[in-house]
Amino acid sequence: MTKLSVNINKIATIRNARGGNIPDVLAAAINCEKFGADGITVHPRPDERHITYRDVRDIRPVITTEFNIEGYPSDIFIDLVCDVVPHQVTLVPDPPETLTSNAGWDTRTNLAFLKDIIARFKAHGIRTSIFIDTDLANIESAALTGTDRIELYTEPYAVMYPQYPLKAVTPFLEAARNAKEAGLEINAGHDLDLQNLKYFSESIPWIKEVSIGHALISDSLYFGLENTIQMYKRLLAQG
Repeated sequence: MTKLSVNINKIATIRNARGGNIPDVLAAAINCEKFGADGITVHPRPDERHITYRDVRDIRPVITTEFNIEGYPSDIFIDLVCDVVPHQVTLVPDPPETLTSNAGWDTRTNLAFLKDIIARFKAHGIRTSIFIDTDLANIESAALTGTDRIELYTEPYAVMYPQYPLKAVTPFLEAARNAKEAGLEINAGHDLDLQNLKYFSESIPWIKEVSIGHALISDSLYFGLENTIQMYKRLLAQG
């Protein structure tokens, strides 16, 4: 079954809006795993507007399933990841001022850069993943970087899904097939939610992991965190 990694950035955003330690990000990470999450995802940014570098270091010792750190591979990010040694690092091509990740890597242009960064992470025993769109040429080049996985950027799927579900998922299915043939494992994330997750999971059952934050944390305001995580897990089980 596809694993569910819960991105807890939004919990940190709420904490940082007021200062102090409410809600407690560390407790949230522990509870997400307790409630059934298969892993925890964080995306620290240089301005620390949500997850801070201290959060990343505090969370790592208490994670019992999987810890996934996302981010742009700047020098400070690389140093953080190599120091913390998460189970997985997901490389995202977003500059510091970007509100949220909104594009995948151009792996052809950045091939040498990504190969170097990935080799450094793999030397520390960290599984690597590249955030990427459905462009087949980018997937072909991703396979040359030495990465273990790609993470399909699913916002285009989520936007089109309500009206044209088959049309929405088709390029992702083709991309996932090509990635699998190239020897890459596949993750997915961005704007997956309770409405569109089941269809995506059914269409591409060999997806290893989905990372979901904004929608899941927002849903938890209505349904409670434990119940919400189980709702997402049930959708993946049905896929």
